Amino acid sequence: MFENFREDLRVVFDRDPAARSTFEILTAYPGVHALLFHRLAHATWRLGAKWLARMISHLARWLTGIEIHPAARIGRRFFIDHGMGVVIGETSVIGDDCTLYHGVTLGGTSWEKGKRHPTLGDGVVVGAGAKVLGPIEIGDGARIGSNAVVVKAVPPGATVVGVPGRLIERSGDRGDTSHREKMATKMGFDAYGVTRDAPDPVAHAVNCMLDHMHVVETRMKQMCEAMRAMGMEPPPGTEDIPELPSCEIISTAEELRKMHLDEDEETASEGEPPVREDSRGDGPS
Repeated sequence: MFENFREDLRVVFDRDPAARSTFEILTAYPGVHALLFHRLAHATWRLGAKWLARMISHLARWLTGIEIHPAARIGRRFFIDHGMGVVIGETSVIGDDCTLYHGVTLGGTSWEKGKRHPTLGDGVVVGAGAKVLGPIEIGDGARIGSNAVVVKAVPPGATVVGVPGRLIERSGDRGDTSHREKMATKMGFDAYGVTRDAPDPVAHAVNCMLDHMHVVETRMKQMCEAMRAMGMEPPPGTEDIPELPSCEIISTAEELRKMHLDEDEETASEGEPPVREDSRGDGPS
């Protein structure tokens, strides 16, 4: 038990760069306080003193703003950062090395008794404000992005964002993953359940459709030209398909910068000097 307590303290240094001393953690970290209260409440619950366990949990909620049902099962090296507004339901199961941020709910979707709360595998990170609802399983090493609403099972190592939660594929998943493994070893976790290279799944889907539309438009023009070459003219009054300009969805500043560079290169290739607006909007620079 004392070794588990030491692990609960050490993990704060590993996952919170603001932690400076053990005394500070013991006195000013509500996540640590809530976990200590829960360890006591859970042991009391298992002894059969359920009312007393609920009162300990109630006191912890009043002191820390974190509500953990005493029947919830929590593994080792669990860390709640900031903590305010975290709710962990009765039948929740949390594995080892998991991290939760403020506003997270591990809730149920049914009033029936039995398993109705999620099960988190080892090394799961749930970002601020995320809601994981129902008796679903979140695989080992999964990441739940901030404010995501997850109601379906998540495979191991996956990242989920959005409402409702959608799986995303990181830009480097199909290639060499050694650099991510080294970074994971160095950092230990992805803060707030997000990664630097996580794309916007909605923007990605729309951009794929736009690429397809551009291809279809090109093919249609080629077919019309071939028909004219064969002497077949379109009906009178029929206008050509209007050209579809570039209208990609820009979800990050890096994508916007890249788009501007592509536009400048295209302009320069046409023999015109690139003209940019000044960042303050005062005119050409």
